[in-house]
Amino acid sequence: MNRTFRPRSRRLASAVAVAAAAALVLAGCSSSSGGKEAEDADSGVSAGKASTPRMTIAMVTHAPSGDTFWDTIRKGAEVAAAKDNVKLIYSNDETAADQASLVQNAIDQKVDGIAVTLAKPDAMKDVVAKAVKAGIPVVGLNAGMSDWQKQGLLSFFGQDEAISGEALGTKLNDTGAKHALCVVQVQGAVNLEQRCAGVEKGFKGKTDKLYVNGADMPSVKSTITAKLKQDSSIDQVVTLGAPIALTAAQSIDETGSKAKIATFDLNKELIAAIKDGSIEFAVDQQPYLQGYLAVDSLWLYKNNGNYMGGGEAPILTGPAFVDKSNVETIGQFAAKGTR
Repeated sequence: MNRTFRPRSRRLASAVAVAAAAALVLAGCSSSSGGKEAEDADSGVSAGKASTPRMTIAMVTHAPSGDTFWDTIRKGAEVAAAKDNVKLIYSNDETAADQASLVQNAIDQKVDGIAVTLAKPDAMKDVVAKAVKAGIPVVGLNAGMSDWQKQGLLSFFGQDEAISGEALGTKLNDTGAKHALCVVQVQGAVNLEQRCAGVEKGFKGKTDKLYVNGADMPSVKSTITAKLKQDSSIDQVVTLGAPIALTAAQSIDETGSKAKIATFDLNKELIAAIKDGSIEFAVDQQPYLQGYLAVDSLWLYKNNGNYMGGGEAPILTGPAFVDKSNVETIGQFAAKGTR
């Protein structure tokens, strides 16, 4: 890949997201819809067009099926694609080897750019290296902050998971919690492990870890229920995704546990749960922004040679806490599927 410079060091200071320089465009598509259909269906895109030549960008994530968090990332990517005259090819697979195959497919299609998540970076490094060698610019989003520079990516958009976890753990100190259970829905996912490690670092009480199969919600519920029955001293459950939090709330109801729930990430249902008090608070990493900026950054690089974050620092999209003090405001955007 030809560059004016190559990133050298990783600085975890907060970086400011770069505003898009183009006017809005009503073209774009995903892997499941045609460009004209996407134009007509996307009522969230304002008038205006980018005059740049049409380009193709592949977004390949480790998203599991049915997790609404990833719908928000995809929506942000589709809106950016629409305004930038980009054909967006979105695909996902939570199995690392299959995700790597999807990236290889994008390389074979000779796309103009790739946005990728690195939940299991070691499994992705070879195929990412192939993309870079082929001259395809690659950016990272959501997962992989510790590895994006090592793998030669132009930019990274997401939250520092360790810092976010520590912030959540510190917040728990003010709630009076003494014994936290951190529930991990995908074993071996680096970003999730970093979250739990951060919680343990920031929290002054005891922290246990519980692995569940996030692809099987009945199993998630039964596993959490069994743990709460086994150890009544657990007074705080920390989940790493909104669907897991909502399932944990069912477990608490079933067992009669007095434990409270805090979580990472939002969806519409979780907003309602914060309002009714069944969930204390959530850490919001703004997934819409991650998808939007990942696509927009590749358009800017192609058409103006820009590096978001200068190639040196990640663009931080979180953490931000959502609780009863601000849930009404945030909820207005979550209802649109953009938060």
